[in-house]
Amino acid sequence: MSAIIRLTAAEYVSGYRLRLKFSDGDERTVDFSPWLRGVVFQPLRETREFKKFFVSGGTVCWPNGADIAPETLRQAEDVSASAA
Repeated sequence: MSAIIRLTAAEYVSGYRLRLKFSDGDERTVDFSPWLRGVVFQPLRETREFKKFFVSGGTVCWPNGADIAPETLRQAEDVSASAA
């Protein structure tokens, strides 16, 4: 049985990109723009709202109730090499 990977820290980089740190030591920069659709996520397309993220329950969350599962974030492509 594998350990549950949790998000331990997040830092704003630019645009819709956050630098994420996970409980297994992995760090990656993730572009959240593909997820910013639908009723809950649409308000986060406003950068001011996107920047209100916080870490809770082992993942990244926003005050409007939006969150993304930590396992989804852990599998996301690391875009740090292309970060602008």
